[in-house]
Amino acid sequence: MAALEALRFEALGGECELYSLSADPPSDLAGVRAWIHAMHDRLTRFAPDSELSRLNAAAGEWVAVSPELEALLRQSLTAYATSFGLVHVGVLPALLAAGYTRDFASGQTPATGDIVIPPPLPDMLEIGAGRARLAPGTAVDLGGIAKGWLADRAVERIGPNSLANFAGDLRSRGEGPEGAGWPVGFGPTTVLLNDTGAATSGTRGRRWGERSHHLIDPRTGLPADSDLAEVSVIAPTGAEAEVLAKTALFLGREAGARFLDERSLGSYLV
Repeated sequence: MAALEALRFEALGGECELYSLSADPPSDLAGVRAWIHAMHDRLTRFAPDSELSRLNAAAGEWVAVSPELEALLRQSLTAYATSFGLVHVGVLPALLAAGYTRDFASGQTPATGDIVIPPPLPDMLEIGAGRARLAPGTAVDLGGIAKGWLADRAVERIGPNSLANFAGDLRSRGEGPEGAGWPVGFGPTTVLLNDTGAATSGTRGRRWGERSHHLIDPRTGLPADSDLAEVSVIAPTGAEAEVLAKTALFLGREAGARFLDERSLGSYLV
């Protein structure tokens, strides 16, 4: 008889959940949690010795990168193309100028008043086999793209009937505990996810003022000014859902709805 296993912990800037419905032997949820913590330590911008920070510090030079960071950087270029340039990992200098210079739990520093508009991502990021180079004066923050991508990788590690939720970026695998999908709160209702991803992007969580939040619009170099506070999307993968939700939020209610409708995606614009 398969048993439902669950594990909850803090990582990636929020609450994470791992679920598995497995027969004997049980899934190694603790091992997956350890892997997530290790990936967090490598990909965070808040530690000067992380792999991501070393790449940012060496802007202008080719730097050896791990397979995971290389895959995420390539995913970032895909996200940029899918979103018409709106999901842009190169907004880190603008994010720092807005006052988001350290872990959110530590509080923000004053905004500098500078407006930093990043160059197009393909102009600032080059990727080779096992190496990458950023243009001088640029830096990246993988943010939500990393959460969605890691959710996709986590269920591969957990097993054939599993769910990973990383602070609102989810990926399901298999039919869930009742055979119809994994039940997940989604907007005002509960949906059943079966081999799909889901993500919520919003401006209400990391906010430190009326117009100050963590979602930088690369068109302006400032926190996004949208008539949407939150967007949730269901898509084939967690990585894709994250990108589409964020794009719709940047576009706003009318254009965002059209963007998602054109892709026949289940979504809620809140």
